[in-house]
Amino acid sequence: MALSIYNTLTRQKETFVPSTPGKAGLYVCGPTVYDYIHIGNARTFTTFDMVARWLRTTGYDVTYVRNVTDIDDKIIDRAKASGTTFEALAKSMTTAFEEDCARLALLPPDRQPRATKYIDAMQGLISTLEKKGLAYRTDDGVYFSVRDLPGYGKLSRRNLDEMRAGERVAVGDKKKDPLDFALWKAAKPGEPSWPSPWGAGRPGWHIECSAMAASELGTPVDIHGGAVDLQFPHHENEIAQSEGAGAAPFTKLWMHGAFLNMDAEKMSKSLGNFFTLREILAKLDPVQGGESVRFFFLRAHYRSEINYTWETLADAGQSLRGFYTTLREVPPPPNATVDWSNPFCERFRDAMDEDFDTPIAFAVLHELRGEVNRTKSPELAAQLRALGGTIGLLQADAETFLKGGAGQGDIDVEAMIAERAAAKKSKDYARADGIRKELEAAGVILEDKPGGVTEWRRK
Repeated sequence: MALSIYNTLTRQKETFVPSTPGKAGLYVCGPTVYDYIHIGNARTFTTFDMVARWLRTTGYDVTYVRNVTDIDDKIIDRAKASGTTFEALAKSMTTAFEEDCARLALLPPDRQPRATKYIDAMQGLISTLEKKGLAYRTDDGVYFSVRDLPGYGKLSRRNLDEMRAGERVAVGDKKKDPLDFALWKAAKPGEPSWPSPWGAGRPGWHIECSAMAASELGTPVDIHGGAVDLQFPHHENEIAQSEGAGAAPFTKLWMHGAFLNMDAEKMSKSLGNFFTLREILAKLDPVQGGESVRFFFLRAHYRSEINYTWETLADAGQSLRGFYTTLREVPPPPNATVDWSNPFCERFRDAMDEDFDTPIAFAVLHELRGEVNRTKSPELAAQLRALGGTIGLLQADAETFLKGGAGQGDIDVEAMIAERAAAKKSKDYARADGIRKELEAAGVILEDKPGGVTEWRRK
């Protein structure tokens, strides 16, 4: 069975056929490094880590590119507010991002281009667009002329007239059309800038990925991915820039991961209803937490929205510990590889080849775990571990994982029990219940005994 992937551009599943047989170029829009990533961002990057791993499992020579946007309005504003430089802020947040990725067992991308190192490529692309009549100069920079590109809106399936009806040109805006977007922003006092044919300035956001993707992978890019909210305008504008300049098609296959919701509402920094990944991991067991979050993300289909609560995260952690309990009770032989002739492995592969259908793949893992428990077969346990390894799970030592890190300074259980008791005494039952859930998510179970005594144990 060939690998089939849902293409956002065509709105249908397509057999994956890379430009060069046996090779796969994957470009994923990475973070804008002005702050720590939230767990919605973390889901996106975990999804494409899974995609890269599976492509390699199925035999492709993968070049995985995940960029870093290290120059942007948000970075400039945050640096000013923090009394630092944009370079220092971007560097520290990039390091933090890489640390957070490591906690989720995300493999480093093969290439991680930074926008500020590709200014020349961006300027070259803008010059080409200007020569083709698709870009125009103003007092405040250079803009892309959306009205002059036939087919604009094909990725998001948006009608140009309808999009214009909902837009307005702001007072003082130099754009010819409300949908036109900045390719180059003229320098402002106190902001970083680079010399250019249009005067000192800095690139617009959308031009960055067009330049970096083409520079690192060439065109067409085999797979271009990101979160669903990047579909418009970011990815739509990438297509406009790249194909307007002559690189058509820019990308063969577009993949978009669904939102992670908080109480059924999209989680985002702009809405303020988010947790950073660091905040979540700080409340979880340092040994088990990262893989529990990864398990939580991957057990849902990447195109399905999932709702984050402490309960859903705790359920994922409990399920993951069940797998490790099986591997502890039935130790697999070391260095086992997947036997694709095994019926469980065949079904797992078929699920993953069907647009990375992880819910079905996880169901196969649960069935295989049950068979290992029943037969006590080390060979089947080896297949369980090996299949998990294809998507970055079940690779820790089972005994070490189950022992966890409680009592090693990651979480003060006794202090939280005392806080819970105080909350109950003051009739703040919501906080008391919240503490119980936080501890449960960290693998700690509370047991209330007669006389107001609370005992705890590890799951």
